Amino acid sequence: MQSNYSGYIGRFAPSPTGPLHMGSLVAAMASYLDAKAHHGEWLLRIEDLDFDRNVKGAEQSIIDTLQRCQLQWNGAVEWQSRRTSLYEAALQQLGDAVYPCGCSRKEIADSQLNNHASLVAVYPGTCRTGLAAGRQARSWRLKVPAGIGSKIHFNDRWRGQLRQDLESEVGDFVLKRADGFWAYQLAVVVDDAAQGITDVVRGEDLLDSTARQIYLQKILGLQRPRYLHIPVVTNASGEKLSKQTGALAIDVSGPEQNILANALLPAARFLGLTDMALEARTNITSFWQQAILAWQRRLEQHANAATS
Repeated sequence: MQSNYSGYIGRFAPSPTGPLHMGSLVAAMASYLDAKAHHGEWLLRIEDLDFDRNVKGAEQSIIDTLQRCQLQWNGAVEWQSRRTSLYEAALQQLGDAVYPCGCSRKEIADSQLNNHASLVAVYPGTCRTGLAAGRQARSWRLKVPAGIGSKIHFNDRWRGQLRQDLESEVGDFVLKRADGFWAYQLAVVVDDAAQGITDVVRGEDLLDSTARQIYLQKILGLQRPRYLHIPVVTNASGEKLSKQTGALAIDVSGPEQNILANALLPAARFLGLTDMALEARTNITSFWQQAILAWQRRLEQHANAATS
């Protein structure tokens, strides 16, 4: 692979809101294969900051499933809930760029409708100059710049050149939520930097978060990783596969052939890795050897198509 991928460090960062399902296995597989194809490291981080949604025992279930699939990570597992001092330090570092907000989600949504704007909840900046009399802080928001500074450009390794205007498409965004929990945008940026992540491979449902994270990286003085967003697995209704949409836990019981048939081979087919040798179906070790080669070929084909 290309020399500029020297020192590659990737990661898989599931939330323990339920057992591993096919959608999350696809994300794990893509990030793992990309790391191995670039001779890099692959880390495991449990993103357990959304305490109201965490399911007891889910984190161990995820770990056990990954081990049954022989998805072996480097180093120790990290838990976001043990890293909150890092998020607090980052919030303090941002200083006057962060302000308290007293708006509810309903009020923000109503402001969009009143202005005949898009149904996307772009924050209108209501509390940017201070809380109104009688208001209490519900959350903490980050000011986004106006004009050219709000336009974030980045290259997605799967989708090519992309851009988002934070001012018109997002508005000032939340770093600490009304329930007191740290927001995903801040936590993931701080954690990726602390762990030295060079490459983020994840589902396209998180593509919209990328510009916000890049802006946070910039103002915190952190390294920007490379990004690759893969298609997400959907159910029969076209909804993203998740616990909320009835996603079932993948079956990794029984012998290796069952794990291959029920989990690994369907995930590989979803990623378009259909050119693997027959021995990939015989045992998990052979599967991963062939899958890494197939991922390398897929990346090379994608790169050739982008430049032709």
